[in-house]
Amino acid sequence: MTGQRTPTLIDLSDCISNDTSDFEPNPHRITYVSHAEAFGMVARYGLRPEFFAPGHAWAVENVSLSTHSGTHVDAPYHYAPTSGGAPARTIDQLPLAWFYSDGVLLDMRSKPAGDGISAEDVRRELSRIGYTLKPLDIVLVWTGTSAHFHEKGYDQMHAGLRADATRWLVEAGVKVIGIDAWGLDRPFTVMAQEAAAGHPEVFWESHFYGSEREYCQIEKLAHLEQLPRPFGFRVACFPYNIRGASAAWTRAVAIFEE
Repeated sequence: MTGQRTPTLIDLSDCISNDTSDFEPNPHRITYVSHAEAFGMVARYGLRPEFFAPGHAWAVENVSLSTHSGTHVDAPYHYAPTSGGAPARTIDQLPLAWFYSDGVLLDMRSKPAGDGISAEDVRRELSRIGYTLKPLDIVLVWTGTSAHFHEKGYDQMHAGLRADATRWLVEAGVKVIGIDAWGLDRPFTVMAQEAAAGHPEVFWESHFYGSEREYCQIEKLAHLEQLPRPFGFRVACFPYNIRGASAAWTRAVAIFEE
């Protein structure tokens, strides 16, 4: 067809596997049932073995995991029971328009593990790439940590957003902020040390900001290095519809219309 555009799709999601289940902060486990193993189950459905090819039925997997396992979207309810004085919304209550919008990539790889990403850092990077934020933009924070997702302790290897950066983005109309790391905030160990030293306000500061104004996070993004440019693409990151949940899994995708 003349003039037909073919979009380029880039998968921004991590793959859940048993390779990391032993050291994941949010543990998961996948049990695989083979075609041959399932053949022994057909009788419970009132089915006869001759209905199937000799010796095998269907393959199936049983998965035990948290709503915060793998690449997932955090709802405002995750951060606190209220947001802006109203009941905080759960993942099933959020508008789908938040999760399909223009994306912008902020390169923060120069920040070492445990460091904070400030509002000034965000503004400087937006100036460098020549982009002006608009409401409902989906902001992707690139730390490079996803390269270590299959290593024990990866949850302590990232830089994270300080509250002033999160506040600045949300006040600009951003509803979804993503990061290629275990969490949007700095690692727990860093924040806990500072809180114990007399600064409790820094603990989980970006998450807790959600009690003031609602927004969502995408955590454990991957493959941000595959994005060919920092803007000029759409992001689809629809969360799974789970009633009353604080988060849900997403297959986040960047869409380039060439």
